[in-house]
Amino acid sequence: MIYKSLSTKFNNMPTMLFLYQFITSAGLPIIQLLLKWRIIMGKEEAARIEERRGVASIYRPKGPLIWIHAASLGEAQSVLIFIERLIHERPSMNILVTTGTVTSAYLMKERLPKQAFHQFVPVDRLTWVKRFLDYWKPDLAIWVESELWPNLLLETSARGTNMVLLNGRISTDSFIMWKKVKKLASRLLSTFTLVLAQDDISAERFRILGAKNIIISGNLKTSASPLPANASSLLEIQDSIGNRPLWLAASTHASEETIIGQVHAIIIKKIPNLLTIIAPRHPQRSKQIVKALKEEGLIVARRSLAEKITKNTDIYLVDRTGELGLFYRVTKIAFIGGSLVEHGGQNLLEAALLKCVILHGPHMTNFQQIANSLSSAGASLVVNNTEALADSVKSLLVNPKNANKMAEIAAETIKLDDSVLEQVIFNLAPLLELIESND
Repeated sequence: MIYKSLSTKFNNMPTMLFLYQFITSAGLPIIQLLLKWRIIMGKEEAARIEERRGVASIYRPKGPLIWIHAASLGEAQSVLIFIERLIHERPSMNILVTTGTVTSAYLMKERLPKQAFHQFVPVDRLTWVKRFLDYWKPDLAIWVESELWPNLLLETSARGTNMVLLNGRISTDSFIMWKKVKKLASRLLSTFTLVLAQDDISAERFRILGAKNIIISGNLKTSASPLPANASSLLEIQDSIGNRPLWLAASTHASEETIIGQVHAIIIKKIPNLLTIIAPRHPQRSKQIVKALKEEGLIVARRSLAEKITKNTDIYLVDRTGELGLFYRVTKIAFIGGSLVEHGGQNLLEAALLKCVILHGPHMTNFQQIANSLSSAGASLVVNNTEALADSVKSLLVNPKNANKMAEIAAETIKLDDSVLEQVIFNLAPLLELIESND
């Protein structure tokens, strides 16, 4: 994204673009060092790092190609059902999916259907962007939610490629930032032929910032199918847990795992055989998480190392991607992370669809509408600190009938909404037909 420092110093759109392109070009040594550092930190795949420089690692198939850019895991998950539908209805289409995170790459490897394939998005440096576009030559570019990279957007548009913003959303903080550079925002948003917004609030924000042809299509996440789970793995984990009371902290962020460990220590005084499962948002942090939990005096078993759950295990750390569907099925109580820290929360729908009571912190701006619906229906609990989370989890564990009732309400509240997917497909039809007629 555009650095905030630029937004405060320069409000002239051509000047800002020139500076941005100059910095991303002249800053090559720094960018190279940053990529090396990210490899060391596990935030990049070393074997595929050339993709970040715009160098493809696979052949481009013949025929029309739709490029879908989904920034990270959440956005990638939300478009899977759309990709499946697209391929089913338009079998001549090839789908290129780009993301920028290792976890989303793992998900795409496991769950992308045939005719769809994954590459890492190039760093937004003009030379690398041109190399990427020269090779892939997309017939249509679809950007998911709100990540706006200037060079990628402007260069794709300059080549005459139709562009769509799918499931468009602008948070309050992002809206405030973009209003400071409204001319630039308008220039970037003008590259989109069509903006499909999640809700009326985002639609109005896009309009104020200068977007055209905005349609409110709804949140595509509500059309997603329940997360999958391997049947044999489910039986295996259920056998290893036995009849122990348990709860799950899903998609946790840095510092939240320590809070979860402290919650476990509080509850275990009343429920001595409690098992707490933690599935961090970024599994590559597992070593730091284990260290922090052991400092709390807790015994941790790591799933990635095939460590067994014993009667002494306090925390089972699910440090592998793509397994939330499995663990939402073994518990009725799910705390959703990114909400006790100022991140904006993670996806509540996935747990609700699999009949979990939802607990989350006060920071849920990324999923505020869904959080409000669950809260109004009595299917979720908002917790502001360690003590509140411990009290809520303990109450649900000792009152399983209440937990089951809330879980049923959660699933009923978050029913699959096929109308959103239908609306998206309907509005994209003219652009898709244009591709097929030109082929």
